[in-house]
Amino acid sequence: MQIKHALMASALVLAGCVPQSISLAPPPNLYAEGHNFPNEDVPLVLQTTAPRIFYLTDRLSEKEGAGAEIYGSGRSEGMAFGTAQVQFGASSWDDLVTRTYIDRGGRISRLNVSAVAESVQFNPVPLSTLRTDGALIFDPDEEDVYTQEGRAFQAAIRAEILRTGNKRVLLYAHGVGSGFDKSVTTLANLWHFAGRKSIPIVFSWPAGNGGVLGYFRDREAGDFSVFHAKEMLRLLADIPELEDIDIVAHSRGTDVMTKALREQVIFYRGAGKPPKLAMKTGTLILAAADLDTGVVRQRLQAERFSEAFEQINIYINPRDGALRLSSILTNEQRLGAATTESLPPAELARLRKSELVHVIRVENVRGGGHSYFRDNPAVLSDIVLALRTRAFPGGTLRPLELGEDGFWQLHPNYPLERLPDLRVEGSDR
Repeated sequence: MQIKHALMASALVLAGCVPQSISLAPPPNLYAEGHNFPNEDVPLVLQTTAPRIFYLTDRLSEKEGAGAEIYGSGRSEGMAFGTAQVQFGASSWDDLVTRTYIDRGGRISRLNVSAVAESVQFNPVPLSTLRTDGALIFDPDEEDVYTQEGRAFQAAIRAEILRTGNKRVLLYAHGVGSGFDKSVTTLANLWHFAGRKSIPIVFSWPAGNGGVLGYFRDREAGDFSVFHAKEMLRLLADIPELEDIDIVAHSRGTDVMTKALREQVIFYRGAGKPPKLAMKTGTLILAAADLDTGVVRQRLQAERFSEAFEQINIYINPRDGALRLSSILTNEQRLGAATTESLPPAELARLRKSELVHVIRVENVRGGGHSYFRDNPAVLSDIVLALRTRAFPGGTLRPLELGEDGFWQLHPNYPLERLPDLRVEGSDR
């Protein structure tokens, strides 16, 4: 009976991780008064209703017709890189800007992935190895091909830097149950509202396995994808023209990304290089993190993980139904549903002061909300402010309130009562 209940719970957890529609999210409160969206600062080449979103995936390709690429939930041992064109449901750029300010009854504009073009297919890993003079090395021929594939990926990003002038990447990693198209359109939402001043790249790992065991299969798929995520981060950091990499991760995607990032931190520190400079990492956002709070302490905090970032923003909802069920399945508290018992005030104060980690409690989330990071106007406002201004919580540009329990409080009407004016952006850290 316990096994049956656990399996039923896993199915509900999976369902809770999936955004339920592909659409432009309701406008952030930040834009509710008809200004603050940086329309004039969006590069001309990006003032379009059909922009390109870059992707890197280790999903198995399922070809459908000439020139089309569709990725399912199967695993591929070789990464694939390409572009997905997203069509916003607006008649023109001016119409889309208007929709960015005005919510016309909820889901105001459809988002569709209209074309997918794969440009680089990496060799499968692991590469073959040879033993030479007692050392184990990769086969030189295979390694050379893999290196050339990496350079082709880097060349595409460098070309986008030249085309747009954007020298910052916005990277998104989705949670369990998410298909390829939804991972792309979720990033399109975030990137658009943040002002299109970055290069959007989605890391789409092979989630979306169906059935009552789907949650567990997706968790294993996430572990499978850690190496590929790490390779992506390495290749991006080695692009000279690229300045910063901001990362947004949701649900189980937080586990994939933090594992990859942790290994990078250890590698660069061992090589005698400051992780922040070597990795070019900027702001890290963890939303509804399906992470074991104890493991976070033992593996991330113990490795001084936060040293690699300008700041880390963790959005939590103690009433998150998906994470409560995940806690039942794992018998451990999840970070995205943290309470004062799992994160007491003294620990939160230390994290804020020494590690620049900000834990933000989202107030009055409807139901057992788990995907609030993409469809809650208050949360979207704070994410946009963090990405656009680089400001820390509590100042003029991010007027969050610090509660007596040590959590930053994100009210449903944030930041309307103290709406910042971003016509001249700055930082008040």
